[in-house]
Amino acid sequence: MISTNYTFPCDTVNGLTLNQKREAVKALKASIAESVALRRESKMLLKVLRAEKAEARRVAAIAKAKAKLDKLMAPAPVGAKAIKANRKPSKAVITKVTA
Repeated sequence: MISTNYTFPCDTVNGLTLNQKREAVKALKASIAESVALRRESKMLLKVLRAEKAEARRVAAIAKAKAKLDKLMAPAPVGAKAIKANRKPSKAVITKVTA
């Protein structure tokens, strides 16, 4: 592979010979191909990272929803006051007062 750090032998392209121009074009094409490959790779990595983050969010949301559902489905501990309030009232006791 040709080095992508190509340096022109003169200030302008007009001062180059035909072979030097061909060499410069080869170096530019190689540099472009390398840049395109690097960009493609970085885009793929970014896509993979985004997919992993989305999967993590999805798993977290599912876990949160399951915890909420388990909390709703579990029988809650009942205190003594709630037990007393939930009892059926007993029959009323009638006492006759004689005067």
